[in-house]
Amino acid sequence: MKITPLHDRVLIKRIEANTKTAGGIIIPDTAKEKPSEGLVEAVGNGFRAEDGKIIPMSVKVGDKVLFAKWSGTEVKVDGEERLIVKESDILAVVND
Repeated sequence: MKITPLHDRVLIKRIEANTKTAGGIIIPDTAKEKPSEGLVEAVGNGFRAEDGKIIPMSVKVGDKVLFAKWSGTEVKVDGEERLIVKESDILAVVND
């Protein structure tokens, strides 16, 4: 299934966080928090301003991003969880 977000929405695949601390302690699944880092898989056309003009998106497919912890809507795409968020919920683009 292919999903194309509308307007200023972005489809993100979460990147799983490390399950081991720096000291070597393994974190069980029940204690893990959902990661707030992911890869952009699809983007909408952009935000429509009051004058009707489309403001293009700042992120693009393939960007690694940080997003707000409680943002977006979780959806399942081909059995895998994805997140649809507004561009304004994206806090930063990570440059490795």
